Amino acid sequence: MTETNSSDRHKRHITIVSETFPPEINGVANTLGRLCQGLIGLGHQVTVVRPRQPQERTGLVTNNRNNPCLREFTVHSLPLPGYTDLRLGITRPVTLKKLWKPDPPDCIYIATQGPLGLSATTAAKHLGIPVTSGFHTNFHNYSHYYGLGSLERFLCAYGRWFHNRTAMTLVPTRKTQATAQAMGISNTALWSRGVDCQQFTPHKRSASLRKRWGLTESDRAVLYVGRLAPEKNLQLAINSFNRIRRMHANVRFILVGDGPMRAQLEDQNPDFIFCGMQRGESLAQHYASGDLFLFPSKTDTFGNVVLEAMASGLGVVAFDDAAASEHIRHNDNGLKAPLDDDANFIKHALRLAGQPSLLHRVRTKSRLDALDLNWSSQINQFERLVCTPNIEAQHHAIDKQSIPTL
Repeated sequence: MTETNSSDRHKRHITIVSETFPPEINGVANTLGRLCQGLIGLGHQVTVVRPRQPQERTGLVTNNRNNPCLREFTVHSLPLPGYTDLRLGITRPVTLKKLWKPDPPDCIYIATQGPLGLSATTAAKHLGIPVTSGFHTNFHNYSHYYGLGSLERFLCAYGRWFHNRTAMTLVPTRKTQATAQAMGISNTALWSRGVDCQQFTPHKRSASLRKRWGLTESDRAVLYVGRLAPEKNLQLAINSFNRIRRMHANVRFILVGDGPMRAQLEDQNPDFIFCGMQRGESLAQHYASGDLFLFPSKTDTFGNVVLEAMASGLGVVAFDDAAASEHIRHNDNGLKAPLDDDANFIKHALRLAGQPSLLHRVRTKSRLDALDLNWSSQINQFERLVCTPNIEAQHHAIDKQSIPTL
């Protein structure tokens, strides 16, 4: 794709609507934070509509405390069931119409399909503002992990109805695109993710941090980074590590992140090292100080942590899905198992732990390949897809469905 010269680029007012945004720590928030930085860097005006956090006021347009060029509008919020540190945005379409009517954005990107996204889509329809949505999270798949499997059919139908009310749905991988199309989501386009290889780099490996973990340079740190939640399939990572340490004495399992399963996992595995949430330089050091990276999730639409692990020069074991399906070449820059083959996942983890030459080669290749996965090209792709939508198609997409059908 040919990049647009900045002098020729038409500056846009872009609004991003999301239930989650930095400083929250998750893949969606991280992606949107990078996106906003990139769009502002290209000269666009960006406003984020998001749920308020405790102690914040609603209904005010303010400048982001970390980026004065970014404006934010906060709405009322409620804790998300099962994810009490995340919040659902609650507002009426009329509130957003009042916000947008005096100075309507050129385009709106809705990253989450909750009640805030629904209100935003309705308000945009009345004002004739083009809307693009993002398929960031497999909410219908999550239902199995929270005892709500009976709702999967409804959630799938709602997702189809929601996304088909927008002009286009952006998906991060070809596999996710196939999933969306199988759900009946009609108009999709690929928009992937990048990684900051200056932030995540093997050069930030910390001997003092490994010493705190009880490891020497010749020992092995098996790393997991992400939410400690049921849908992340953490038991498979635990099973893999337990098999590794039967064969190798000097290994430790390092878990970076937090979530509803943390207390239970700490009680059951007192010898594991739980590092909690890490940010910025500390997060980069934790990555770089590991050796093997286990990504057992089967529900992620992408998994930014896979690219961060690659950039940090780790040996990644994952399923042939999401980011790994796009960026991991088996036996070259990582190892990946078929999505339905847990035994193969464990086998690959054992191979990397037991073959130093293979681990060294994989780690070297993963870093080299990550250097090509920059955010700049992805920001330009987003700009091309979202900032020049077909308004006529937008109205057709919004009007063609009125209620979700099962």
